[in-house]
Amino acid sequence: MRVLVSLIQHYAKALVAIALIVSLFWFTRLPTLSASETEAIASRFDFTPFPLPELAGGTPKLLRSVHPSLERHSAWISAVGASIALNDLDGDRLSNDVCYVDTRTDRVIVAPVPGTGERYQPFELKPTNLPMDGSTMAPMGCLPGDLNEDGLMDILVYYWGRTPVGFLRQTTEAVGLTSVDSENSSYRLNYLPQDILPNPKSQISHQSERWYTNAATFADLDGDGHNDLIIGNYFQDGAEILNANGSGIEEMQHSMTRADNGGENRLFLWSGATKGKQPTVKFQEAKGILDDTVAHGWTLAVGTADLDGDILPEIYFANDFGPDRLLHNRSQPGKLQFALLEGQKGLTTPSSKVLGHDGFKGMGIDFGDINQDGLLDLYVSNIAAEYALEESHFLFVSTGKLEKMNRGIAPYVDRSESLGLSRSGWGWETKFGDFDNDGVLEALQATGFRTGKIDRWPELQELAMSNDELLKFPGSWFNFQSGDDLSGHQHNPFYVSASNGRYYDIAQELGLDHPFVTRGIATADVDGDGDLDFAIANQWDTSYFYRNDSPQSQSFLNLRLLRTEQNADLAKDFSAFPAIGTTATVNLPDGRQLVAQVDGGNGHSGARSSELHFGLGNIKNDVQLPVKVQWRDTTGQVHQEILFLLPGAHEVLLSKTAKIASSGVAS
Repeated sequence: MRVLVSLIQHYAKALVAIALIVSLFWFTRLPTLSASETEAIASRFDFTPFPLPELAGGTPKLLRSVHPSLERHSAWISAVGASIALNDLDGDRLSNDVCYVDTRTDRVIVAPVPGTGERYQPFELKPTNLPMDGSTMAPMGCLPGDLNEDGLMDILVYYWGRTPVGFLRQTTEAVGLTSVDSENSSYRLNYLPQDILPNPKSQISHQSERWYTNAATFADLDGDGHNDLIIGNYFQDGAEILNANGSGIEEMQHSMTRADNGGENRLFLWSGATKGKQPTVKFQEAKGILDDTVAHGWTLAVGTADLDGDILPEIYFANDFGPDRLLHNRSQPGKLQFALLEGQKGLTTPSSKVLGHDGFKGMGIDFGDINQDGLLDLYVSNIAAEYALEESHFLFVSTGKLEKMNRGIAPYVDRSESLGLSRSGWGWETKFGDFDNDGVLEALQATGFRTGKIDRWPELQELAMSNDELLKFPGSWFNFQSGDDLSGHQHNPFYVSASNGRYYDIAQELGLDHPFVTRGIATADVDGDGDLDFAIANQWDTSYFYRNDSPQSQSFLNLRLLRTEQNADLAKDFSAFPAIGTTATVNLPDGRQLVAQVDGGNGHSGARSSELHFGLGNIKNDVQLPVKVQWRDTTGQVHQEILFLLPGAHEVLLSKTAKIASSGVAS
């Protein structure tokens, strides 16, 4: 009898083990679509790639010179910098201009998007007459925005090794740049570089003013009607990361999952500007607002969005080597106040899948309404390489219980696994966009770390499992230089929602599966044809623009929402600038709601254009749609109006009222 019982117990344990193995197999096995459904979905999309223009001269490189103490893992230090933005820089009312960072030459390049006409010659943004040492500094990103509110689009460039520089567009023509005549105007682009810090000291010699910025975005933080600036820093302020002649030992993160010894994240309030031939802008740093654990995360991406409907933006800091931070905005004009929000853990929810309790590698953030319920959801990119440092990407879907935010609770649950967005590879930028105008968002993601021939995942895995106390010492890091590889042969996913509601990557079917190492993604309707195009910034490689040539048969709504100081008389001269933070909600006849907000540059290193794009599906072009617009005027007052708009493109001026300035109704 005892032998029989023993055998039964033995086989029972074996069956449990087999059941566990089978369940794990089915859990890790990703669902697939049939060939016919995949083909049907792919037939809705078509993109034509164009390489971005490159400037002649300069010596291309594939690795940065770094501080001697960091030399053994110089390829790790050289992993970021590629950046891209699409916007209307020349004032032709089309977002057909690109600003991007070419890491091979450390140039910030402004150019017409390929295929949109040679309206001006591509050129480099240089911080002329400002302290700049190319041997110890490198540009990390370019962010369009009307800094001084004169109606001309300026550009903020942020760096490793110094503080950001504002390039303010001048109204006068620039000497040495090509003038072009369009149908209606003649113009040249000319920018005046200006330090963002008030009364800066020497940017090179003063230790506290060497920043290592990896992300920035604009938002009206205090509700005064003017766009403020959020800076996300990485290495410690004052470090000499790119100084090949530096002395001593530089410090890395002191934990792989709880590091709070990074550079200081900073908030700047807009405090005034001048217009004309010598434009200026002033920002005043709001100090002591962020808790130390928030201020000193190793930040790779920053995003802002109004999540609770009060027309004040919340802030999301996506952090490397530690938990991401979502801050609830409780500010008043001139007085900033934020409270930390964290998700609630359920019985079956791993801690790392709870918002604010993730372990590491927050590398991208975007906001979009994934389920058409009129509430924004959060798409966060991490490292999600199989059999490696896997945490998964996140899709934090709103529960709708926004009142919980007043109690410090983030009302979001992660649905990335069930929706098919949890796994891909080493992720960076994330971007939502409706590329076939069916009313359902697609999801784009940048992936890859370093392309080489020697796989260094075993060494990285060993480092991640070592004693945290050793991590801050560069000598404890593994050798990682030219020729080494970490997730360097992946492609950027193009996720599309199928009939079952789950997202599937169809990049291969669309010919978008080239194994780039990508950092930034920008989206815009570049040619004004009613569909979204996109561009990618590749690290140590050519960057590309992808024109949307999809067989569109569905309707769209494009909104160019501009803030102005008056109820503008269109016959008079006035300045209007993107109404960052303004919310538009489109009510569809079937009861769905589509919501979006004017974006100030959310993400890691890719900035979408300032216009809002909505796919409307099969709605006829003669159907007027109620569109609720909520905004703050330049005095900080909140307004709300419902506009009845036909499908097509509309420009709306926002002051104390909403005034339609122009409409290009779809035919």
